[in-house]
Amino acid sequence: MTTVLIADDQPLQRMGFRMLLESQEDMTLVGEASGGAEAVRLIARLHPDVVLMDVRMPGLDGIEATRRIVAAGSRTRVLILTTFDLDEYAYAALRAGASGFLVKDALPEELLSGIRAVASGDAVVAPSLTRRLLDAYAHRLPTTNGTEGTTPDEPHPGIALLTDREREILTVIGQGWTNAEIATRFHLAESTVKTHVGRVLSKTGSRDRVQAVILAYEAKLVRPS
Repeated sequence: MTTVLIADDQPLQRMGFRMLLESQEDMTLVGEASGGAEAVRLIARLHPDVVLMDVRMPGLDGIEATRRIVAAGSRTRVLILTTFDLDEYAYAALRAGASGFLVKDALPEELLSGIRAVASGDAVVAPSLTRRLLDAYAHRLPTTNGTEGTTPDEPHPGIALLTDREREILTVIGQGWTNAEIATRFHLAESTVKTHVGRVLSKTGSRDRVQAVILAYEAKLVRPS
């Protein structure tokens, strides 16, 4: 059973999500929040598997709420709901640690499959779409000293832990390649690729594949196209 919390300041939007979730035998709605601060408090108390997080909420917005949830070490996965599929809000949310995002006009089955994917540890956003986001907003990537738009002064510490092959794998993950494409490129079995990807995520501390794409950009392994 997947437990879900809704965070949205629009009552009608919450009601629609509630009705959809209540129609599913494998999902349980454990709470609703009308703002980011309330969402952070409820997640700390209820520990849901997934939170459907609106971005634009009064007070504490969904991006800062996501950042606080991730920083607290919560196991709750954040699925961002945004109005547009390629805006800076989605970009900022992914960098804050969200496991993916969906547009609010997604079909019901798309939302449900997204919740199930996030709950199982997968990322809802395809790496190729993540790359499009980063291409659009890469000039805002911060350096280690907090400034934007220049090369980092120091590499990410996790990068130094990677073997040459793992570094290659991280680079092509950053380019949006699937496991099947990586297997073909490097003449590897897909099971071997999965093992390499798992090690890359573990060594770099990336929550999921989407976060690995972001890391590849921040480490300058991938450049905006």
